[in-house]
Amino acid sequence: MKIIGKILVSGVLVAFLYSCGGQADKKEESGARKETKKAEASGEEGHAEEESSTIASLTQEQIKAVGITLGDIENKNLTATVKANGALRVPNNKKANATSLYGGVVKSLKVQLGDYVQKGQVIATIENPQFIQLQEEYITIDSRITLAQQEQSRQQELNEGSAGALKNLQTATADLNALMARKASLKKQIQLMGINPSSINRENLRSALVVTSPVSGTISNELAKIGSYVDVSSPVVEIVDNGLLHLDLQVFERDLPYMKIGQVVNFTITNNPKVTYTAKVFNIGSSFENESKTIAVHCTVVGNKTGLIDGMNITGMVSVEDVMASTVANDAIVEADGKFYIFVHTDKDPEAGHKEGGHEHKEGESHDQKAEEDHDHKPGEKHDHVADNKQTEKKINFEKIEVVKGVSELGYTVITPVTEIPKGVKIVTKGAFFINAKLSNTGGHEH
Repeated sequence: MKIIGKILVSGVLVAFLYSCGGQADKKEESGARKETKKAEASGEEGHAEEESSTIASLTQEQIKAVGITLGDIENKNLTATVKANGALRVPNNKKANATSLYGGVVKSLKVQLGDYVQKGQVIATIENPQFIQLQEEYITIDSRITLAQQEQSRQQELNEGSAGALKNLQTATADLNALMARKASLKKQIQLMGINPSSINRENLRSALVVTSPVSGTISNELAKIGSYVDVSSPVVEIVDNGLLHLDLQVFERDLPYMKIGQVVNFTITNNPKVTYTAKVFNIGSSFENESKTIAVHCTVVGNKTGLIDGMNITGMVSVEDVMASTVANDAIVEADGKFYIFVHTDKDPEAGHKEGGHEHKEGESHDQKAEEDHDHKPGEKHDHVADNKQTEKKINFEKIEVVKGVSELGYTVITPVTEIPKGVKIVTKGAFFINAKLSNTGGHEH
């Protein structure tokens, strides 16, 4: 009985100790799992709290391929302006028609539509048999004048000897004066024809005349063709000098009090709104234009006039006050998550841990393990220098800066940076969308 009692007591003790040991192992395993989950949660939280990079790096090849361009933050007056429509006009004293003073048939045209001509340049040649008749008469009138002079002298001698009648002397004198007047008239007509009277003789009579340009300018209209008849009432071509373009704005009555001589007008052409031109007000009309209830405000175009032609429709913005604001081109602003940003050129490097060249690691794999695997290569194995060259390729960095948008006019928008931007810094004026997309796709990690 004693032996049986001892065996039972030993069995109870063994079972008790085994139970305690199992519970301890379970507690340790549970604690280890909790620590692992805490570490993983801590790691995920750290990555979540890590701020995304605001700096993007691009190579020269990427910039060239996408067409990224840089520009400046410009000061423009877009806050206090009056908008008005209008048209470009050339004053009448800068327009001219090339005409012939004598009627004739067009033999040749020396210019085409759009050509630039100088004052006095030959435009066309015309023919008419009457041109030869005028030159013939001018040549023969000298002989008639010589004969009339001789007759006057003879009648003078007869009258002095009381052998002739006074009436005959007076008639001879009148005929001589008439021929002299006719010669002067023919000489002037021939000069108007563009012929030198002293060069006319029986061997070089000209049947064709030239039509020259009265002003310097551009051929805006061709009104004649070869074989057509022209005279002083039918011009050959129309010439316009675009060097003195005027801008006629149609301003409504309510905006007239804001108009002053000397104000700056920024305007764009209707068919090309991306290019901005400048003009200045030099005269304000005093009557309404037809039934439109608008007043004409005349401006002189200054600066660049490339591409401007008489008659073009424009949209103008008249600066009412000299209040300047920082503006950028509309394409320089990108929108993300309900906010607006611009990209500026910077010397800052991407944030640590975000730079290109950082190693990749799989989920659950530590950075140290991946680094050891990357550097653990067999002896004699060649190193990939191409990858190193790509990593050392020179890049240009752009920083993403938040801005507040203001008024937008004529392709520009007023901005107010949330953070201070250094003066003179270059901004991305074209291609900002690509940089923002690249930054968003990488999520701050550039592999």
